[in-house]
Amino acid sequence: MGRLLPKAELHVHIEGTLEPELVVGLARRNGVTLPADGVDGLRARYRFEGLQSFLDVLNANMAVLRTERDFYDMTLGYLRRARDNGVRRAEIFFDLQAHLARGVPMDAVFDGLAAAVADGERELGVSAALLLCIVRDRGPEEAERVLREAIRRHRDRFIGIGLASAELGHPPSLFREVYAIAAAEGLRRTVHAGEEGPPGYVREALDLLGAERIDHGIRAMEDPDLVARLRAERVPLTVCPLSNVRLGIVPSLREHPLPAMLRANLMVTVNSDNPAYVGGYAEDNYRALRDELGLDPTTLATIAANSFDAAFLDPETRARFQAELRTGAANG
Repeated sequence: MGRLLPKAELHVHIEGTLEPELVVGLARRNGVTLPADGVDGLRARYRFEGLQSFLDVLNANMAVLRTERDFYDMTLGYLRRARDNGVRRAEIFFDLQAHLARGVPMDAVFDGLAAAVADGERELGVSAALLLCIVRDRGPEEAERVLREAIRRHRDRFIGIGLASAELGHPPSLFREVYAIAAAEGLRRTVHAGEEGPPGYVREALDLLGAERIDHGIRAMEDPDLVARLRAERVPLTVCPLSNVRLGIVPSLREHPLPAMLRANLMVTVNSDNPAYVGGYAEDNYRALRDELGLDPTTLATIAANSFDAAFLDPETRARFQAELRTGAANG
């Protein structure tokens, strides 16, 4: 395939990078009983009928995460794979609420994640940052309480927040106060909207939550006025093609709206979402777009350039990564 394009990954859930081998290893380390025997047994459960069935499996496997070391091992493992996929910048979601609900101390989560981020940059050359992801089906009251406590104790360890988990029945509008707190603290703001949820959820994310990026956003294509707005405002969309297919959001990659989004001149980026569960990491998604959708090298380079433009980076670092991309595309 030649040299991998340098790229940023802006939509990856660290809990979704738990490969079955690590799940089994952490279960043994921590004395956790798994819902299936061994690596093959776990993989056999990865037949999803939609977003909720995936979340059920993800949450069951997350039970193995107990200590600072667990979070460190998971995150550094992802950063190694990210490096091997050409990722130069990773902005990583983590589900703090889910871990607190299992009795894991907040400090253990932050200490493990932050140490891996620091070591990943020093040892692997991957720039990374953390985004605290609000678990929307746990409601706004808990989200506000947890966010305030995370800000009080660990503000220097995360750069922004996201809003994820099951969309339907949990519109962005419920989380206005949570996002107002984040904005007041100078935190960057992304929102999962328009994956399962309707285009109206994308509008709410922009208008009510001040979202700087929309995660997924593929159903925005159903609303021409919204498409025009996204194009005019250059709103980044963190699209996850293989995930959308694996979770049944779209029937097949050939029916994915991503090519239409590109033709509409939307600011599309391509990401892996929950790669251990949904079919691959960043480069697997780029390769699928090339091999199955026929996207040419120039278009793939545009998507990679979008990823750096959409990243929460200082101008100097962004310019450096864009220069690497231009060199990589020229030599690819």
